[in-house]
Amino acid sequence: MCFNTPTRRNAARRHQAFTFIEVMVVVVIIGLLAGAVAIKVSDYVDKAKLNRAKSDIATIVNAVESYYADRGQYPSNEDGLGVLPIKSATDPWNRPYQYNNPGRNEPYEVICYGADGREGGEGPNTDITSENLTESHGS
Repeated sequence: MCFNTPTRRNAARRHQAFTFIEVMVVVVIIGLLAGAVAIKVSDYVDKAKLNRAKSDIATIVNAVESYYADRGQYPSNEDGLGVLPIKSATDPWNRPYQYNNPGRNEPYEVICYGADGREGGEGPNTDITSENLTESHGS
């Protein structure tokens, strides 16, 4: 009597391994979880870059004010940020911070145009200016 028939062997084999569908379900679930984590990490990276830009602009403003205290005038547009003793004049997106000194007793401005590098925008593309920083600290 033979108890090891082909039907019994196939049934035993089915219980020993995962089916293709089971493996694909696991792969899809892992992919969805990885995507959700990547989105969250991207949000944190954007916020960190915006915070670094705010911190950099505050440092630049302090350097500009020190320059004024030493020399009695603010750096000109031609001098730019190059005359200041700062570590870096590039924003978190590797573009130079913009410095504008209109003169005529108008305030200077230090600007970072955000992730897109263009004026205006929301979220990570938000413009950060020295004027915005002083307004937010004053309220």
